[in-house]
Amino acid sequence: MTANHIEYAIRHAVDPAAAARMDTEALRANFHISGLFRPGRIALTYSHYDRMIVGGAMPVNGSLALETIRPTGTPRFLDRRELIAVNIGGPGRVDVGEESFRLEPRDMVYLGLGEEVTFSSEDPGAPAKFYLLSAPAHQALPRQHIRIGDAKRLDLGSAATSNERSIFQFIHPEGVKTCQLVVGMTQLAAGSVWNTMPCHVHDRRMEAYLYFDLGEGARVLHLMGEPAETRHIVMAKEEAVLSPPWSIHSGCGTSSYAFIWAMAGDNVDYTDVDMVPMEALR
Repeated sequence: MTANHIEYAIRHAVDPAAAARMDTEALRANFHISGLFRPGRIALTYSHYDRMIVGGAMPVNGSLALETIRPTGTPRFLDRRELIAVNIGGPGRVDVGEESFRLEPRDMVYLGLGEEVTFSSEDPGAPAKFYLLSAPAHQALPRQHIRIGDAKRLDLGSAATSNERSIFQFIHPEGVKTCQLVVGMTQLAAGSVWNTMPCHVHDRRMEAYLYFDLGEGARVLHLMGEPAETRHIVMAKEEAVLSPPWSIHSGCGTSSYAFIWAMAGDNVDYTDVDMVPMEALR
C-alpha cells in the first residue's frame, strides 16, 4: 500500500505516429509533468520509457520516507532500482541507514540497489526540493555524494548563437558508477536561451528534463517529436518533460535558465547520440 504522503501517476509509451497526431492537451497529458514539489509530499511519475521514475520530494516539518509504489512490484522502492536525488531548494538531508548526506542547492546523492531512504529539510521556511530519478538496477553500487563543485564541467556554445552554457556531469565514465542512470545539469549564461541546439536523438536511451531557475512569468518552449515532425510544450519553472528515445529534446526560453537532464537505457555513454542536421528539422 502506498504511504499517504506519496502520490504517483503512470505514463505509457507513445509511438511517434501517435504523437504526431496529438493536440496540445494530449501532448501535455503524455509528456509534461507538473506538481513535483508540494510541501510535505512525494510526487512520482512512473514512465514506461525504460521504466524511469521521475519525481519530487519536498519535506517541510519532519522527514519523508521513500516508500514503495504499486508499479515497482517490490516490497521496498529500491529493491530492484537505483536512485539519484538532486536538491534544487534549500539545504536538506538524505538519510540512508546510519549515514546522512547534507545536500546544498545543486548537490546530488546516488543510492544503489536495496537502500532505504528518507528526506528532510534543515529550515522549514526554506525547504529542500529533491528532484528524484530512478531506474531499474542489476547490481548494488556504492552510495555517492557529489557536490556541484565536484561535477565534471564542460563550457559550450557562445553568446553569438544564444546558447552559451555550462554542463555539469554528475555521472560520467571516470566518476560515479551507476547501472544505467546518467544525470547532469546545464546552466545557461545570462542572455543565452537555447539548449541542445543543434539537436540530436538517441534511440538507445530515453531522457527527462527538469527546468528550473526561471522567473514566475518566464517560460521555455520545449521542442520534441521526430526531426521532420516537431512539436512543442510550454514549460514553467520546476516542471519536467519526458523525452522518448525517438524524439529530439531541445528548448528556447524567454530568459536564461537551468535544467537537469537524466537518461536511462542501453548504455551510460553521454556522447552516444545521433546528431540531427538543422536542415532536417521541420
